[in-house]
Amino acid sequence: MSVFGSLSSGLRSLQPDAFGVDPSGERLARIRRSPHFKDGVFQNPGGEARIRPSGSTLEFAKVFFDKEERPLRSPKGTIPVHPTTLADISKPPVTGLRLTWMGHSSVLAEIDGHRVLFDPVWGERCSPFPFVGPKRLHPVPLPLAALGPVDVVVISHDHYDHLDTPTIKALAGTDTLFAVPLGVGAHLEHWGVSADRLRELDWNEATKVGGLTLTATPARHFCGRGLRNTQHTLWASWVVEGEAHRVYHSGDTGYFDGFKEIGAEHGPFDATMIQIGAYSDFWPDIHMTPAEGMRAHLDLQGGPSTGLMLPIHWATFNLATHAWAEPGEGTIAAARAEGTRIALPKPGEPFEPTGEGVPVAPWWRGVATAPSGGWPTAELVTEAAIKATSEGAARAQEDAAEPEGEGRSEGSGEPEAVPAG
Repeated sequence: MSVFGSLSSGLRSLQPDAFGVDPSGERLARIRRSPHFKDGVFQNPGGEARIRPSGSTLEFAKVFFDKEERPLRSPKGTIPVHPTTLADISKPPVTGLRLTWMGHSSVLAEIDGHRVLFDPVWGERCSPFPFVGPKRLHPVPLPLAALGPVDVVVISHDHYDHLDTPTIKALAGTDTLFAVPLGVGAHLEHWGVSADRLRELDWNEATKVGGLTLTATPARHFCGRGLRNTQHTLWASWVVEGEAHRVYHSGDTGYFDGFKEIGAEHGPFDATMIQIGAYSDFWPDIHMTPAEGMRAHLDLQGGPSTGLMLPIHWATFNLATHAWAEPGEGTIAAARAEGTRIALPKPGEPFEPTGEGVPVAPWWRGVATAPSGGWPTAELVTEAAIKATSEGAARAQEDAAEPEGEGRSEGSGEPEAVPAG
């Protein structure tokens, strides 16, 4: 072996286990056969997406280290976490559908008698190292072992804040199945998940788990865990359909026209879980603002709908330069502007999207630094407003079904853009 070969082998041995492994063998051959894989990498819908901060490093550093803005990126007090217990989620949901947001993008979805766990991250840091990297701003609502049995774990992509090594290793000791995008299975096998428990899908491919159908759908993002990004693992959003309910989880994505196609093929949804945090003008193609997230929700629903939107990918880790509370405030503003139902649970707070008592209070205001002008005083999205919104959506659907000129109002049909926060 040459000196360079020995050095390369030595460096590989120093790589943390959390880096995972690159796809190889038949898995890599399948990736290369994918219609979405071209010129050695997976391609984004809508063309190339900027995956690193645009502009100069100096410009980004000025924003990142700004003395006035930086303190706003974290809560000033203790984040309220709902004391979830197994008793909270042991009884079947009355409506057949219950969601429990565990923070960031981790959601337990109970659908028609089955339990789906999206992007579970129970680790303290979203990093390959235990001593550096973005640290949790609140504890997990309950221990992973207290969650109870899960039928299938769904992973959107292989970034550390969505694919957490300690969590996967803990779940590897159970009998749960895993639904993952192409290539991601290599990481899971490396961490102890047997190949027969993997359902590895390309975009628009589906698999059945019990009475559920899980479909990997397109997203506009990227992948990578190691020192180099080979773009050899796919990223995806997910549709999960049960006998009576269907939900959508966006994973990480920028806004693109494909939401309309996903909605036309699989929607409307009883609930959408939409990424609305960690956005920035420095990387506008790969994460959505709350206004864009609301636009995506409406696209997925095909217009007005009684289905609600659950904002995800915020509040748990500090991953961007916007204020910590901004995604929540922006979601309220977007929902009010569009007359759309949203859910605003504390981390760990179970709720039934099609039932009563959907949480809608802006819980973060008690522990966030208020903006200079104070918190908005306009009417919040209360239960009464939700009911009015639902009735309005139903009327809008009836109006849309009428022939042109018989009670339909003119308009472009495009949702109005709302500033975030």
